[in-house]
Order: sequence, then C-alpha cells, then structure tokens
Amino acid sequence: MTPTPTGKVIRTAIGRDLVLERLLPGSIDDAWASITESDRLARWFCTWTGEPRVGATLELRLVAEEGDATSQAEIIACEPPTHLAVSTHAQGGNWLLEATLTPIDNHTRLRFVHHLDEEAKSEEIGPGWEYYLDRLAAAMNGSPVPSWDDYWPSLGSAYAGRTAAPESSADPVV
Repeated sequence: MTPTPTGKVIRTAIGRDLVLERLLPGSIDDAWASITESDRLARWFCTWTGEPRVGATLELRLVAEEGDATSQAEIIACEPPTHLAVSTHAQGGNWLLEATLTPIDNHTRLRFVHHLDEEAKSEEIGPGWEYYLDRLAAAMNGSPVPSWDDYWPSLGSAYAGRTAAPESSADPVV
C-alpha cells in the first residue's frame, strides 16, 4: 500500500509551513488526550516525562524509531483542548510544531503545522509526518498501525515536488 500525500507546503511571512490535516474519530477531548497524554501518545508517537506546563521542557522517547530516539520538547503554548505548540530539540535539528483541534460533529479535525526552517527538506519531513499522523488515526480507530516502508521513500518524491504556494497561514507562536 502506498499512501497518498495529503500535506502542503505554504509560504508564510517568515518562511514555509508544512501543513497536514486529519479527521479523527471521536470527541475533541479524546483527540486532545491522544496528542498530550504520555500513555496515549505512546500508541502512535512517543512517551514523555517532565512537568506538562507552558515553559517546561519534556524528555521525549519516540516509539517507532530505531535506536536511542530521544529529544527534548519545550511547551510553547497550551490551550486545552484546542491548541498545542512545542519546540523540539534533537540530533536532527530544532523544530517548531503546532496542533490545532476543532470539533466537527462526532469527529475532530486536526490541523498539524511544522514550521520549516531554511534547511528543512519537505521531501524528508513530509513522509514522516504522514506516517505518524496515520499512526495517530489508527491508534484512535483501534486499527493496525501502518508500515514505515509504505511511506518512505515512496512519498519523498511527492513532497520534493511540492513548492511553497502562497497562502495565508498563522505565523508561529514564538
């Protein structure tokens, strides 16, 4: 199975954003728990330790990566149950990430934004976020998690061809 790339790269006043959306099953509170609670995050992305408050730094341990996949994340903004922004610091670089949740009937729309710095390559980052967000949807649905081999390298070329189209996008929180 080769997934279809859903993300887009858009120009902003200060750079580029990689934007992906998913319609998640269930309530906004369930979706919020899936992206903020360590035991729920462990089903699709990572576990974390530390004090969960704005300004705090958390230690992350990624669950789907090989080796010692750890990083630090600082909570930049947290407005339960609708908005979370974090800055991560790892061997692969520093990333500014935002998640915004909106209730829609019996579902929740997730708008995920990775604010790309000048060195960031969407052809490397896009397939990874497609994979992780599909893992999130699978975890919330109780479905089997997808295989990384379906996402990489097949989606890399699709993201390499996505140029930053001008579009209005929220500026980063910081």
